[in-house]
Amino acid sequence: MSTYFKDYPDKNGFFGPYGGAYVPENLKAEMQKIADAYYRIGKSHDYVQELRQIRKHFQGRPTPVYYCRNLSERLGGRIYLKREDLNHSGAHKLNHCMGEVMLAKYLGKKKVIAETGAGQHGVAMATAAAYFGIPCDIYMGEVDIAKQHPNVLRMKILGANVIPVTHGQRTLKEAVDAAFEAYLKDPEGSIYCIGSVVGPHPFPMMVRDFQKVVGEEAREQFLEMTGELPDAVAACVGGGSNSIGIFCGFLDDCDVKLYGVEPLGRGANPGDHAASVTYGRPGILHGFKSYTLQEEDGSPMPVYSVASGLDYQSVGPEHAWLHDQGRVEYVTADDRETLSAFFELSRNEGIIPAIESAHAVAYAIRYAKEHPRRSILVNLSGRGDKDIDYVVEHFGLQAP
Repeated sequence: MSTYFKDYPDKNGFFGPYGGAYVPENLKAEMQKIADAYYRIGKSHDYVQELRQIRKHFQGRPTPVYYCRNLSERLGGRIYLKREDLNHSGAHKLNHCMGEVMLAKYLGKKKVIAETGAGQHGVAMATAAAYFGIPCDIYMGEVDIAKQHPNVLRMKILGANVIPVTHGQRTLKEAVDAAFEAYLKDPEGSIYCIGSVVGPHPFPMMVRDFQKVVGEEAREQFLEMTGELPDAVAACVGGGSNSIGIFCGFLDDCDVKLYGVEPLGRGANPGDHAASVTYGRPGILHGFKSYTLQEEDGSPMPVYSVASGLDYQSVGPEHAWLHDQGRVEYVTADDRETLSAFFELSRNEGIIPAIESAHAVAYAIRYAKEHPRRSILVNLSGRGDKDIDYVVEHFGLQAP
């Protein structure tokens, strides 16, 4: 086993040239407090044991790996799913939310602050806050509130305060802006529980470590099911939490190809997609350095995806590093291919995927057709209950 997870990030939060903490001086001190607490508390026996009990008895882990028999027989190849849609609250997000809110409890914080795009992180954060009895403010763009109405209701039922964000594109980037601004007003009494492997150090590291459980489970389960490792692993990439989680289980397995699937949206023109690694360049956004979709002057470029959870101008710094090292190949799936995969999985396997996850399913379908003797494991990062009203209203009941 390599020492990768001990070596990256370094003590300043960098994965090669990416990452860091590009924040005001007063917030740097607070970030360091959180990092110190994570190393001190998050690695302690009591914390680890409590988190393991939560995962088993509250979240329902481990989630299963499932073989898509019908889809595989029809297309060729062998498609498997890591069923994070069966994780409590319906997505992988609870894996890090329970860890983050538990850390906030240990630190004596009086409130947790979060942002959400597709609403899955918001629901998971509201769930964790209810579990630990901590008030929760969740910032969400007005566009995403309209698209993800079921998740908005779930957050409110769970007791969270959902705060609409009305400026800019009114989507995920603006929600992150607003959450950061709220956190800056009271960094000692509150904690910003970021929703992906993005933001200033230590958040990309913390969220990755909490999400590693997905890859660790999947590797063991796949070996038990088949006697071998998958030929490929695929996951959708917005900020990149679900993908880094499953990739972590296979980074040392050089024969396993890793594919991060970015949202190509309506096409390759600026403003029509959110494929940060594919079309971006290094820049700084929300306190960290990574590949970023930006204008000539460095300001964030407008982005678009049919999936609210993927329409973000940047990507986690570890993804940028893994791309540069050639360990992960970043590919794209557009809206049309994604929606087709959404219906393919629903009607052939009886599983309705989140639109975000359907990007990875779309690539798996492509891979299976091209490699009829190989296997591919997809991180099915969330269920599609939140998307069905939006899909039917805008696209009907047939694949495009």
